[in-house]
Amino acid sequence: MAIEKTESFESKKEETAEVIGSKLSRYFGISPEEADEQQMYQAVVMSVRDVLAGYNKELIAKTKQQSSKQVFYLCMEFLMGRTLKLNLNNLGLEDVYRDYLSQYGFSLDAIYEREPDPGLGNGGLGRLAACFMDALASQDYPGKGFSILYEYGLFKQRIVDGEQMELPDIWLPDGGECWLVPRQDKKVTVNFGGTVREEWRENHLEIIQEGCTVVEAIPYDMFISGAGTRTVNTLRLWKATDPDTFDMQAFSQGQYVKAMEDRAMASAISKVLYPADNHHEGKLLRLSQQYFLVSASLQNILGNHLAQYKTLKNLPDKVAIHINDTHPALAIPELMRILMDQHHFSWDEAWDITVHTISYTNHTVLPEALEVWNENLFALKLPRIHMIVKEINERFCREAWNCNVGDWNKVGRMAILDHGMVHMANLSVIGSHHINGVSELHSDILKKTIFRDYYDMYPRRFCNVTNGIAHRKWLCYSNPSLAALLDETIGTGYRKNPEELEKFSAYSEDASILQRLEDIKRRNKHDFAGYIKETKGVLIDPDSIFDVQAKRMHEYKRQLMNALHIIDWYLRLKENPDMDVRPKTFLFAAKAAPGYYFAKDVIRLICYIGAEIEKDPAIRKKMRVVFLENYNVTLAEHLIPAADISEQISLAGKEASGTGNMKFMINGAVTIGTLDGANVEMAELLGRDNIFIFGHTAQEVEELWRKGYSSSDYYNRNPRLKRAVDALQPGFNGRSFADIGKYLLYSVGISDPFMCLADFDFFSEAHERVRAAYEDRGRWNRMALQNIAKAGFFAADRCIRQYAENIWHIKPVE
Repeated sequence: MAIEKTESFESKKEETAEVIGSKLSRYFGISPEEADEQQMYQAVVMSVRDVLAGYNKELIAKTKQQSSKQVFYLCMEFLMGRTLKLNLNNLGLEDVYRDYLSQYGFSLDAIYEREPDPGLGNGGLGRLAACFMDALASQDYPGKGFSILYEYGLFKQRIVDGEQMELPDIWLPDGGECWLVPRQDKKVTVNFGGTVREEWRENHLEIIQEGCTVVEAIPYDMFISGAGTRTVNTLRLWKATDPDTFDMQAFSQGQYVKAMEDRAMASAISKVLYPADNHHEGKLLRLSQQYFLVSASLQNILGNHLAQYKTLKNLPDKVAIHINDTHPALAIPELMRILMDQHHFSWDEAWDITVHTISYTNHTVLPEALEVWNENLFALKLPRIHMIVKEINERFCREAWNCNVGDWNKVGRMAILDHGMVHMANLSVIGSHHINGVSELHSDILKKTIFRDYYDMYPRRFCNVTNGIAHRKWLCYSNPSLAALLDETIGTGYRKNPEELEKFSAYSEDASILQRLEDIKRRNKHDFAGYIKETKGVLIDPDSIFDVQAKRMHEYKRQLMNALHIIDWYLRLKENPDMDVRPKTFLFAAKAAPGYYFAKDVIRLICYIGAEIEKDPAIRKKMRVVFLENYNVTLAEHLIPAADISEQISLAGKEASGTGNMKFMINGAVTIGTLDGANVEMAELLGRDNIFIFGHTAQEVEELWRKGYSSSDYYNRNPRLKRAVDALQPGFNGRSFADIGKYLLYSVGISDPFMCLADFDFFSEAHERVRAAYEDRGRWNRMALQNIAKAGFFAADRCIRQYAENIWHIKPVE
């Protein structure tokens, strides 16, 4: 598309040329004509960063001038993805940069590809945090995110002969650090271990920590732009380092390792996201990371607040601190520590401020994901925090006893400290003024199950905020062809007000629009096939149906049930290779935690099924199984617009919300899913004619457990299921998967704990319905259109407004 050369456009291009030229000269000593692609990429990033920094400075000044209340969002991960394209679009400068770069023979799209995905997140939790930062800025809410500057992120996944290999994700030297602004002026120190001594001084209790390990926290700022606004917020990332305590004497005597030991221990805190914790050292490191994050962040938040207001008594009126899941739960005792030990508030004053400042989002009902720490380890690493948690626990237990006289079991369930363990979810609930789930079903389950006792005591604290996605990123910028069609038919208002997507419903009977929608999907599939061939070396048929399950590899997400369905189809096609079916490509993308061996077994099974199918030319024409390694935001941006079918098949009652389901929905994929998480609300908005719901409900799952679930009953009554499970014994591509068969039928304890066999029949029947619907192209395209039109509710903009109005009580900066 030709770029309109207006006076404003030329003026912006001249400014851009001057700034980029200055960056190239200053940092590389070259002119634009001499620059290579990597140098030009870095200069472009730094020039955009300068624009964002200027807008951020304006926001800070306005926020102070208006004495605006701000939200501070604490999360262990922010899965940002590449941000150059996003920022240029948000700033309205993409065409300016594209035109400027073309004059020197550079392609802006090639420059985009130079940017690494920041290693700051892993899955849905981190991506949600990133979407929230986008929505905060786009709606002019003042807010700041806090996390850790991970040097290696989670890991870079490689699949070698079906095996997941974990490699370090080295993202900073590859161009990631260009986005970061170091703030040495804001560094703080965090203390670990040691002993605690109490002294009375000047009519107050003085807390003295001795023999501590001191770690320095240095902040690095990443700017977060809003769409169509000058509001630019900050994501502050903390890097851990050892203070200037280098042991010169030991080094001079040749004890090099000893001289560097403290520095290495400190820097380990910000090396890796979610280090394995199946050993003592890993548990200590995870606990250290969590305290490091909250201590550094709270020192920063309270320091800035004091500088402006000269008091902390008004903290709840001007500051909202939100803890995203239990990882930052130590913010509660840490805020108490700072208020009491450093500013001499009484316990009651400090507790009142703390509870009215902090709010908490729960993201899971899985017991293993509700963090619990060994109390001895906790006391060893965080002695002062342990003292405060003990006092919180004792005071709460007295309150709980008064509310539940005689029911020690209930009080024990609610206690923070119980049987030598520290329960972080309990601490989060007790120390927060609001606790929210992330879908209607999830919030209801929280109140009826894991937090039922607290709901009896504090019913007004509990609420729901259904999750949302950054619709501009996942629709407007990732699927520009679809966005152009929407711009043409319903106008551009939906970009700022996603609820306006509903207007697209008016075109559900317009044959020309439905055909254009199909054409866009076809082009996206061809583009994706080309991208995968170029980046992964994998050939896929763009004219086949793309059936996609892309999410973290976990038992409850039931990639295994999907694999059993694929095995069933494979065996049926082997029996009847001439079966008249449309070709289908099953696409999987997922990482398994390094120590999660069963999840790795499922990855191996999927890869080996795919490898066996590849050896059979007749079957390969009708079905393919492809595992896409190293799933990240960039891969998702290519995959999601190309998907025909979105697999959202977790066991009902286990998925808190899901956000991948929303991204697929807004790009016109049709969901096959259980009534779990946000699928429930999707089905309500869409109607059952536009989504394929199957399987047991959460209530029915509970009933099955009460009656005594027996997976073998389902295995024995369904010949197709039996055959698929039995096929695991001989296995695929020369490898047996008998262990997975035993897991499904003969496990010690509970076989098939996530009921893959119980829902298999329903899942297979739903796929038959999908197959029939896909053949009716008019019907399928109407379903796709309705999914797009109804997706506005699932935008992060709506979600953030609910948080702002009902939980944080913040307003946009004027």
